[in-house]
Amino acid sequence: MIVNSKSIFSGYSRAFKQINPDPSDIFILCHDDIEILSQEGYFLPLLFRELSVPKTGFIGPAGTTELNSRAVWWDQDQWAKGKHSGMVFHGEELTSNVNPTFYGAYRNVAILDGLFLAAKARVLMDVGLDKPDYLEGEWDFYDIHYTATARKKGYNNRAVPVLILHNSSGELAGRDSWHKNRELFILKFDRDFPITA
Repeated sequence: MIVNSKSIFSGYSRAFKQINPDPSDIFILCHDDIEILSQEGYFLPLLFRELSVPKTGFIGPAGTTELNSRAVWWDQDQWAKGKHSGMVFHGEELTSNVNPTFYGAYRNVAILDGLFLAAKARVLMDVGLDKPDYLEGEWDFYDIHYTATARKKGYNNRAVPVLILHNSSGELAGRDSWHKNRELFILKFDRDFPITA
């Protein structure tokens, strides 16, 4: 768990460096308000299998095959065009008030949601976990930055069937720092749009 960090970037980076991993180690970067519903006997083989495919970058439960210049991975227009992939359960408890959000078939994607990201240490070393200079907000757009950077470096990101219960619906996307980092990301990646799988 990230504690006493000024940003999600610094928290992930500090923890990664403290562990001093082997390049083949698997890391999971995730929110603290999720529950992994997939059973261990399914979940662990899935991670090992998916992350053993050559040129795999990040894997996670949901993402999009195409990030357009609006830079919102869950963009409704893109969803209507069938660009999204994966599934996430949203709600406080699995037994009540759960909303399963099905985005689309599992496949290679350009961008993944940051509620759960898994990758080999060698990918994280190559992509870099430190906060990039171009972003100002401390807690926003890390997932878009990480997975877009991996894609630019030639890695294949993939939405995979790991079942996640997320206790949030992503309301933080409305805060000012999210909008500011989104604008800065658009400026930085302007020549790369659309970012595709």
